[in-house]
Amino acid sequence: MTPRLTLINRDYTRLWVGQAVSSVGDAVFSTTLVLWVATVLAKDEPWAPLAVSGIVMASSVAVLVVGPLAGVFVDRWDKRATMLRSEVVRGALVAVLTAAAFLPADALPAGVWLGLVYATVLLLHTAGQFFSPARFAVLADLVTGDADRARAAGIGQATGETAWIVGPPLAAPLLFGAGLQWALLFNGLTYAVSYAAIRAIRVPGPGTAGTAGTAGPRRPAGRQGAGLRREFADGLRFFAGSRFLVALLLLSVIGQFGIGALGTLNVFFATDNLHADARLYGYLGMAMGAGGIAGALAGGRVVQWLGARRTTWTALLVSGVLLVAYSRQTSFPGGVALLFVFTVPLTVLNTAMSPLLLAAAPPEYRGRVTAVFYPVTRLASMLSAALSGWLAGSVLRDAGGSLGGLRFGPVDTVIAASGLIVLLAGFYAMAALPRTEAAAGQDAPKAAPAPHPVSRPDPR
Repeated sequence: MTPRLTLINRDYTRLWVGQAVSSVGDAVFSTTLVLWVATVLAKDEPWAPLAVSGIVMASSVAVLVVGPLAGVFVDRWDKRATMLRSEVVRGALVAVLTAAAFLPADALPAGVWLGLVYATVLLLHTAGQFFSPARFAVLADLVTGDADRARAAGIGQATGETAWIVGPPLAAPLLFGAGLQWALLFNGLTYAVSYAAIRAIRVPGPGTAGTAGTAGPRRPAGRQGAGLRREFADGLRFFAGSRFLVALLLLSVIGQFGIGALGTLNVFFATDNLHADARLYGYLGMAMGAGGIAGALAGGRVVQWLGARRTTWTALLVSGVLLVAYSRQTSFPGGVALLFVFTVPLTVLNTAMSPLLLAAAPPEYRGRVTAVFYPVTRLASMLSAALSGWLAGSVLRDAGGSLGGLRFGPVDTVIAASGLIVLLAGFYAMAALPRTEAAAGQDAPKAAPAPHPVSRPDPR
């Protein structure tokens, strides 16, 4: 009999608890860094938007450089052990930055501080490139059946968005009341909680054992490099051979390129266009978290009603319109309301796509499928962050005017253009995705035979 407080099963519940706590820490960490760079380190500096965009770029570089190869290693290694080691590394990195944060802000030049922040974010996301595909594979082993996997996707979305309700409002008081170091320390402690939760998991199936991972026959050392290249190429061929996966990737790239600007410019939009105090910035993240919960709860019913294809393009079209509407807001309450509504269809979209991506990837290719999908979409986000920061802080810095009684400035113009790009992704989805759900699952090539068993290298 399943205990009342268990979600799907006990091991999934343990995994969920660890990730829920860690997600709150990540939300506090991300919001803290954006606020500190924008309002303390680069306060009143013309390069402030570009400095904030550097945080997004640092995380994206890790995804692009490490992500594609990380999936190959994760397919070889013990998944649970990979997750544990990733949490140790990330906790240690945050501890180092926390120690540096006890110094006064003027103790080091701004360039040195930015270097420390960017390096920490880069290394944190490097470790995350091993953690995410390992968790993706473990989740597939812990949760079976389409219904439970869809339920797990909804729970994951709702949990992640709840973290953005709880985390950002905590970040501002911690930063401005207690100091940067205490906000960073909070995130470090959440990695410890996640580590303990993952250790309690018992993963069924070969290659992901909950105790010691079982290694297959060892391949001669001289062939490891050739094997790595072959397995990576196999993953690329499998992905490229699926029209459905390629279509999902392209529409995600277009959509991410549009939405990415919001992460860089929203703090400046809040203070300049919404006329809000920087201390209220966290409530914009809270609004997005609340919208995400609403979208996650509604996602399953919407997909059941409309189907995955129609849900995808409808959510993108609605999101694009709402993002353009958000760019025209001039009051903080109106901005909070629009951001909440904007996030609902986005989360419905994510809830619909996660089970589709999981079902399209056979077990021996799960790490490599995610290692193609997420780095490419992250590249779009990185380019969007860099371009939006550059446009708002340089090319459009002194731009302004009115059209039809509506005033335009650099930040709101970039956000409005982003909304139009999201609309473009919706129109592409209408044309490119298969007409029926059955067609989506039939075009993928049959999985090639699994590679010969290889030893699992020590990921440290």
